[in-house]
Amino acid sequence: MNPEHMEARKGDQAEKSPGDGCSHLGSAAADTSPQISAENCFELLTKAKSCGAEGDKERIYRYMSDHYLTVLRTPGLFGRLTAGERERILARRMEGGKVLAVAETCEVLDRGGSRESSRPQSPLLPGPEDSSSRRVFFLHPERQQWEALTHLPEEVPAKGSGMCTLYNYLFVAGGMSAHADGRSKASDRVFCFNPLTGLWSPARPLSQPRCQLRLVSMDGFLYAIGGECLFTVERYDPRADRWSPVAPLPKGSFAVAHEATSCGGELFVSGGSLFYRLLRYDSRRDEWEECPFNESRRRSTDMVAHRSLVYRFDVDRERAGVSVYKYNTVVKVWHGGASFPLHNPLPFRCAVLGDRIYCVNRSHTLQFEVREEREGFLPEVLPSPSEARGALVPFVLSLNRDN
Repeated sequence: MNPEHMEARKGDQAEKSPGDGCSHLGSAAADTSPQISAENCFELLTKAKSCGAEGDKERIYRYMSDHYLTVLRTPGLFGRLTAGERERILARRMEGGKVLAVAETCEVLDRGGSRESSRPQSPLLPGPEDSSSRRVFFLHPERQQWEALTHLPEEVPAKGSGMCTLYNYLFVAGGMSAHADGRSKASDRVFCFNPLTGLWSPARPLSQPRCQLRLVSMDGFLYAIGGECLFTVERYDPRADRWSPVAPLPKGSFAVAHEATSCGGELFVSGGSLFYRLLRYDSRRDEWEECPFNESRRRSTDMVAHRSLVYRFDVDRERAGVSVYKYNTVVKVWHGGASFPLHNPLPFRCAVLGDRIYCVNRSHTLQFEVREEREGFLPEVLPSPSEARGALVPFVLSLNRDN
């Protein structure tokens, strides 16, 4: 793996002085003192509590926050923390400067279109970006400029990977890997990026290889949904670092190019070969059920959720515009068909940050302010990541608070 390393956060090294054992762990006195790790941080935290060393406690909580998945998976550590401490380190991890970020990928380029011309492109089609190192950019909130954050590891397949965030980690799963013999195969590999340390690490592989899957986070789990010609679904438990099968998509539903999002503790899937269908997954019953049909007969370019509403974006190339439909998950009714013009309406992907929805491709970055009392959409045009190549997958990260 050849990821780009960011500077590690200061304060991860703990020191203790000889004597009563209650000197500050972070003092500069002892060069032989142990570094904070998942194996010793609970012991160090217990000592800091008994000594009333508030500064040392904060440094240890900070370590736990910055290395949350490691803490979560370490036997005898996470389970020994109080409920308040668990909430504290997770809240600290999620706080700070939330930014819109995008990752370069070579996923299917033509995901929009009409009912008559909607056959999705194969992810095997070569592209000029295949041989280049792919990057992650973020939109600086003050300067409104896109800046490079990291590079995707070389082991991440160039095409058809699923991406999403969980606990402020970026997860990348599956895709189509090229082999030395010239053949391409679906991948089961999973990687995650920690923006607070700048490091990539492997996670447990998928139970089965998947390409063009949708990766969605919900209630502390990841869901790998479908893939090209796959109806199976599996769920990832980050504490156990394990994938387990859940109820598959109904047969004949979404063989390719489907969209997925989570809303109110439920998964929603649409798109694919039957454009107007919407499926809902209830994790408590482990069942999928059909939702009311949408009146649109065009392929959606993406689908996101905000509060109790699912927003579906359909590209209309013939009219050079985008139609937006809203599904109310509480009353189970579709609204909308609101549209706005968009020059050169290429497919885009969407992300939600606060009360704004962002639609991103290499040509456009559109920002919508979501207002419940207003039906229409008035997009604000933001700068595009001009240096980016290929298709772009947007998501939201909380960056290092010292940046």
